[in-house]
Parts: sequence; C-alpha cells; structure tokens
Amino acid sequence: MRRRRLLVVAVLLGAAASVAGAAEWGLIRPGVSTMESVRAQYGAPTRALREKVEGHETESWIYEGAKAPAGMVRLAVEFGLVQSDTFRREVVRALRLEPKPGAFTRGVVSNGWGFPDLLGREGEEDFFLYKDGLLVYFDKEGWHARLMVFTLPQPRDPTEEKR
Repeated sequence: MRRRRLLVVAVLLGAAASVAGAAEWGLIRPGVSTMESVRAQYGAPTRALREKVEGHETESWIYEGAKAPAGMVRLAVEFGLVQSDTFRREVVRALRLEPKPGAFTRGVVSNGWGFPDLLGREGEEDFFLYKDGLLVYFDKEGWHARLMVFTLPQPRDPTEEKR
C-alpha cells in the first residue's frame, strides 16, 4: 500500500513539473528576459549595483521593501550574460528571490516545479536542486523556502531521462 501511495505521489509531482519551467519566475527567465522587460514588469529597482565580472560590466537590480513583489522580502535580478561568445549586458543571468515565511513552502515548491533532481543538505539547511535552473534553500526547520536562485538550465548527463 505504501509503495502504491509513493507511486501516486511521484506521478502527481511529475505532472506538476510540466506546469512551470524551473528557470522562470514572475515573467523573468534567465537567458531570455532583458532589462527592458524586467523594468516593464517591476518598474525601477530600489537600487542598482554595477561590478565587473570576468572583465565584463554587469548590473544587479534589487527590489526590496515596498518595491519587492508580493510575498517577497527581496528580489535581485542579475544582468550580463555571454551567449554564443558574445557578452549581452542587458540579458538576465540569474534572479534571486528571498520569500517571506509561508510564501513558498516545501509543498508549494514541489507542486510548482516537481520532484528535484537532487535533494541535499548544507549545514543545517535542506536544499532542492533542479537542473532546469532552480536552487531552493529551506529554513532550518526544512519547511519554508528562504532563498530561491533561478539560473540557466544546468547540463544533464546524456543518459538521464528529461523530466
């Protein structure tokens, strides 16, 4: 009976995985979205940081306080990506969400993005890794997401079956 229940849960999680791509949140998709599309969706950031990364001028936009999306403490969007040997300053490289407790629970993450490719523990915190481009760190109790990092999809082993 327990085995059948686990199979049903696995099938449901697999179906949920097709609902949302791991590398996308709030209409921001690393490798696709641009400064213009982020500004159109979220307005001007609370603050912007510029730095050089591997010789390229990059920029990060931070949305916090009243400018943070609903349910978030902070949203940070990182721009500057090398694509096809060309540096594109305006393209989203990654985004980091710092959700308020309860905004993204372990169950919400699993229902939205499916079963992770890797479950792990770093220090006192559990994490989920999705090769489609999502890393989620949970609080010490293991229930509330405290940090979600969306990136480009990660390379897969050619023998793996895609989710």
